[in-house]
Formats: sequence, C-alpha cells, structure tokens
Amino acid sequence: MSEPPVIAVVGPTGSGKSDLAVSLALQLDGEVINADAMQFYRGMDIGTAKITPAERHGVPHHLLDTLDVTQEASVSDFQQQAREVISDIHARGKRAILAGGSGLYVRAALDVLEFPGTDPDLRRELEAELEEAGQEALLSRLREVDPVSASRVNDARRIIRALEVYQLTGRPFSSFMPRREYVQPAVQIGLRVDREVLRDRLALRVHGMVDKGLLEEVRRLDAAGLRRGKTAPRALGYAQFLKVLDGASTLPEAAEDTIVATRQFARRQLTWFRADPRISWLDWQTPDLAAQAAALAG
Repeated sequence: MSEPPVIAVVGPTGSGKSDLAVSLALQLDGEVINADAMQFYRGMDIGTAKITPAERHGVPHHLLDTLDVTQEASVSDFQQQAREVISDIHARGKRAILAGGSGLYVRAALDVLEFPGTDPDLRRELEAELEEAGQEALLSRLREVDPVSASRVNDARRIIRALEVYQLTGRPFSSFMPRREYVQPAVQIGLRVDREVLRDRLALRVHGMVDKGLLEEVRRLDAAGLRRGKTAPRALGYAQFLKVLDGASTLPEAAEDTIVATRQFARRQLTWFRADPRISWLDWQTPDLAAQAAALAG
C-alpha cells in the first residue's frame, strides 16, 4: 500500500495551527512534527507560543526543544530530521502532521529541495577576495557562471555563497532553487484569518506573553547564552526584550515593538504561503474546522 499523504498545517502566526494539528492528530491517529524554527529551542516557550504538554492532549510531538539557544538552526538538518520522523510515523501506521509557519522549513520537508554543502576554507578565500577586489568584481564573476543568481542577489554574503556553491558543485546556485514538487504525497491546509482580526489577536497575544513572564524567560535565556546564538536572539520578542535588560528600552516599548514586528512577520508569512497554489485554505473560525481539515487530509 502507498503511504498516506503528509498533512501540513500552515498559515500566519497566531492563526491556531498548533490547535488544529492536535485536533487532526486525535481524529486521524496522527503525530505532530514541529515546523516552527524558533520552537526548536529549549526554554523559548512563552515568546514562541510553544504548545504546552497539556495542550497536546497526549498527541506525540516531534522536533520541539531540540536545540540550545547557542546553537544555529539549520534548514538542511531539519529536512533530514523531518523526513526521518515522517517515515517512522508512517511505518507505525500513523499520520504525519507537519505544523508551523516557517515557510522554508515546511518546503524543505515536503518539496524537492537540495541543500549544497559548504567549505569554510573556500568561504574564507572568497571573503578575502571580496576585501581585496570589491563586491563588483565578485558579482562580475558570478554573472559569467550563474547569470540567474547574479540578477537576484544584491549583497556580498549571497554573492559569496553563490560562488562557493558553483566552485564546490560545478552547478549554478540557481539550479538548487526549490520546485513546487512534493517528494511524497502531501496535503497542505492553510488557515485564513481576517487581517484586522489578526492584527488585534497578535497584540493581545504579545500582551499575554508579557503577563506570563516573557521578560523573565528572556532573562533566564540570556544567562544561558542567548546572545551567543546566531538564530535564537533574533526571534520575535527576544530581540526586543533583550533591550529591556540592557536598559535601552522599557517594557511597554518592547511590547509595542514586538507587536509591530509580529504583524510584519505575519504579512510576510501570508505572502509566502499565498504564493503556493497547492494550499487549501480554510477559515480559522469555521465551526467545523477540524472536520473540514480532516476531509481534505483524506
């Protein structure tokens, strides 16, 4: 028998993805795989709205709390881990349900997407060349071997990466771009939320995080090395509340800055997911949301 499709619950932050994933798991005998990059981090609970053990209702959750805040999240590592977990869940006769708003991570799990390796020595050589010859010289080289990437990149870091990939693989970096092609059967369910409703909901959500102790959470993580990380300290809320600890911002200012940043992030998520025609959208407040989603999941 062929494997059932992977179910992916996607949409903007604050739309109820985690709750729907749990409801689907309970209906379909499934297990949930986290696809929110910031929920990989141990201790980053309040600020990421990480689903609590009680809210999981006994449903197994995978790829939560897998990293220390000093470690860097890697989409290529996630791809390998997520696909291994999906295979294991299906091998046990369960349904795999991916849930999260990190669009590239969702695509890494579901789509044909290669991640070329890296070479620190080569990277250093290219950085030295950049320092000596300048960005335009490297961009000119890139135009010769990968005109598609050269027309898309506009900063030194990406130019270096594109040249590094070409020199390592002999293939243009643009050839590694993702295709909207599933590696195995999949169903994507998107949660649609009215923009104004979402704006208000996100503001209330941030204020709720403050009430639950977000500042103290950031203080604990700061002591555990949060600022040494490359990914975690940039997370919504954490970057803003670190400024409170530094005396550069007040609690109300940090909350307002987090609300603004979260709303901007939600807009970017919507732009990303709406570009994918394979997603079936459901209204997040529909009374029989879980039933409709289960019907789509097959």
